Amino acid sequence: MCLINWAVSNHFSPHFTLRRFAGKPTLHISVFILGNLIQASAQVLNIVLQLYMWIIIIRALLSWVNPDPHNPIVQFLYSITEPVLYRVRQLIPMSGMGIDFAPIVVLLAIIFIQSFVVQSLGTLALRLQ
Repeated sequence: MCLINWAVSNHFSPHFTLRRFAGKPTLHISVFILGNLIQASAQVLNIVLQLYMWIIIIRALLSWVNPDPHNPIVQFLYSITEPVLYRVRQLIPMSGMGIDFAPIVVLLAIIFIQSFVVQSLGTLALRLQ
């Protein structure tokens, strides 16, 4: 074992090792750090999806009361949700039905992403730790 490798691994952290590659020392980050990164990414993604879900629900509820379109909060909600809802309306044309099912489709997609992608990332992170 190289003296540099022993000094770094025994005195700094068990998760980092300094090894020689082509005569130069290089730092190798352990898989444990990668697992923590994936876990943190899964948690942030879950929070963002949960927040967007509530924004979609508030937007759907606002459509029932005919809000002031010049209100900055209403404009913000529409600017955040309309690009996604517009694409869903293009994919699933439901004109003439009188009910906009786009928010329901987006909510179901968010639930699917939370159940599949976020949980898969969390499971992967646990296996790497």
